[in-house]
Amino acid sequence: MSIQWLFDVIEDRKNNPTEKSYTASIFKEGLLKIAQKVGEESTEVVVAALSQDDQRLIEEVADLTYHTLVLLSARGLTPAQVTAELEKRHRK
Repeated sequence: MSIQWLFDVIEDRKNNPTEKSYTASIFKEGLLKIAQKVGEESTEVVVAALSQDDQRLIEEVADLTYHTLVLLSARGLTPAQVTAELEKRHRK
């Protein structure tokens, strides 16, 4: 599994929603809800980093990564654009 694979699944769920899909449901709730989820997950990453075990931190980073990809998709952006920005920063 890769970030791009996960992003492709997210895009598919956005473009072909089903009632049972959490991804489709969060897109239906809109950008505000998606952004709130990113904020919640960010806080949970910090809490896990400071007071929980490694497995919990991994789980929370996975949740944050997923919701961040949903946010990018909702805004019409891609992981490739983020990668390009990181590469640009590295060259400075």
